[in-house]
Amino acid sequence: TVEVTLRMYWIVLPLAFVAALIDAIGGGGGVISLPAYLKAGLSPVVASGSNKFSATFGSLLAAIRFIRSGRMPYAPALLAVAGALPGSYMGAELLKRVSDQWMRAFLLFALPAAALLLIFGRVGAGEPRPMTRKKLALCPAIGLLAGFYDGFFGPGTGTILILLFTGLIKMDMVSASGAAKLVNLASNVAAMISLLAGGKVLFELALPAMACSALGGYLGAKLTV
Repeated sequence: TVEVTLRMYWIVLPLAFVAALIDAIGGGGGVISLPAYLKAGLSPVVASGSNKFSATFGSLLAAIRFIRSGRMPYAPALLAVAGALPGSYMGAELLKRVSDQWMRAFLLFALPAAALLLIFGRVGAGEPRPMTRKKLALCPAIGLLAGFYDGFFGPGTGTILILLFTGLIKMDMVSASGAAKLVNLASNVAAMISLLAGGKVLFELALPAMACSALGGYLGAKLTV
């Protein structure tokens, strides 16, 4: 059992807010929030489970804000959600089966790689184009791949989704961001269910971080819209 200290709150809570704010605007908040949990002293799997728990509610408020704005592209978003749910659950199940030692080694490579994606990733150029059946058919595969990545690792998922929606589906930035929020919410929920069932969430830290994440997600979505 991990004893939560004041230092852990000082590390995680401000960064959970900033991560959700950034994630709602352009994705990639996990590059901030997951290292915050690791810096607080949690094992990689518990850090991931706690991060998923707190980030889910930030994603929820961000998605609600987009829906209320009328900028949510439901058809591509829901088709991608259908792929993200099983993909994320499978990714989280795999995460629970790897050793902490292996995961720490993986994170040394994966976190910098995700940060580079956020810095150098470019949203698809050109004018948005009409939605077609061929583009809609790609959405479940996009959700499946992004969901599996999110369930197993996570940071950069929102950015990956936005890049795929703008690059492959030719959506405008705001619509792509809205769709990414709904898909990311679904993948967070699926992974959280798996990690909760495995006892991989530190509630004493994740619950207050959830409140900070919810506030950051709402403000970030408002800024984007």
